[in-house]
Amino acid sequence: MNKIEHIGIAVKDLKNSNDLFEKLFGKSHYKIEEVLSEGVNTSFFKIGESKIELLEGTNPDSPISKFIEKRGEGIHHIAFDVDCIESEIERLENEGFTVLNKTPKKGADNKLVVFLHPKSTNGVLIELCQDIKK
Repeated sequence: MNKIEHIGIAVKDLKNSNDLFEKLFGKSHYKIEEVLSEGVNTSFFKIGESKIELLEGTNPDSPISKFIEKRGEGIHHIAFDVDCIESEIERLENEGFTVLNKTPKKGADNKLVVFLHPKSTNGVLIELCQDIKK
């Protein structure tokens, strides 16, 4: 793993949260993107070498909507940048971690992503991210 790529924060209202975080960071988000496969709208803020990703569910059955219903708004996941997502999946499975989606899928911000089950990571949802090479 190279660095913290971003921290994902579940929010009820992306517009209101964008306004709040723009005031907090003193700058605007650089991207809003919908990820249809996950039922989520995302907004990204660049902070130094890392990012903050705001996540708003687009329907009541989306993972983010269910997370907010159960736990409320707040930190949803921590994402780490990796060079080769397939080799990291293999390495982490060999170390005993539970990978939720063993086949990487397209995520927001031009990334391939996989998630590790929080039960295998002390209750923290971990996302691995690899840039999609063009």
